[in-house]
Amino acid sequence: MQEFRETYLNPLFELLNYNLFALGEARITPLSIVYILIFTAVLIFISARLRQLLISRLLTRTKLDIGAQQAIGTVTRYIILFVGFLIILQTVGIDLTTLNVLAGAVGIGIGFGLQNIANNFISGLIIMFERPIKVGDRIEVGPVHGKVVSIGARSTSIQTNDNIAIIVPNSKFISENVINWSFGDELIRFKVPVGVGYDSDVDLVSRLLVEASSENEDVVDSPPPSVRFLEFGDHALLFELRAWSRARLHRPGLFRSNLNFAILKKFREHGIEVPNKQHDIHLRTGRVSLGKETWEIDNPNFPWAPEKGQ
Repeated sequence: MQEFRETYLNPLFELLNYNLFALGEARITPLSIVYILIFTAVLIFISARLRQLLISRLLTRTKLDIGAQQAIGTVTRYIILFVGFLIILQTVGIDLTTLNVLAGAVGIGIGFGLQNIANNFISGLIIMFERPIKVGDRIEVGPVHGKVVSIGARSTSIQTNDNIAIIVPNSKFISENVINWSFGDELIRFKVPVGVGYDSDVDLVSRLLVEASSENEDVVDSPPPSVRFLEFGDHALLFELRAWSRARLHRPGLFRSNLNFAILKKFREHGIEVPNKQHDIHLRTGRVSLGKETWEIDNPNFPWAPEKGQ
């Protein structure tokens, strides 16, 4: 046993306690580094578990919405990580006052090399406190359109209707225009454009549009659906159906599709024409060649020639 100790254990202890460098009055050894790494890993695990327990056991019993619960849980975890890491450093024997120079160097590094990371982290804190968006919201930022599923320190995860997760840096929500469909109230007005033929009964068209939306179970009764006659188009009279809904906030495409099916069915039942886009060309003078045959427009035998004087 004595030989084993002198041969293996003593050299190992000497290696673990080898003085790598000094940080103030503290000696940094391989053993202290291993100690810091192990306890930091344990701290990260415990903070994640505490955050989960705080949200699932305590905050769910309150009247806070899920976004506020997530924000409180995340901020609490950051505080635990910060305080816990300071305690770990103190137990190793590192005097925090000796870290002032190191903190200044890290600050310079953040200012030059880690700008994006620092920007996203601070933006994440702003989002959690101001809550312009929260978990469960339907948002649009640039080309991204979907539901917020999580808000992290660096980025926010958005799930599209195609079940694709898109990771968006938090700075995007601070520096760019963000459309939040769920902010304050999930009641949304949808606009469905409709074109009908010029010979259609506009009063009947308006009534059928309101009927089609009122019969849809996803349309709310108040505010009631309404119809706007927008303009005289090139090939159709252009209307716009405006219907309010809460149920299809996250499926706007399906909501519009269901309304279009119902509108088309109503129109066909009542003989309302939905015209194709077309242009009428009137030829009055000149020569037209079709294959080997040529016609003069003034010739009354020309198949499409208008009568004289028209």
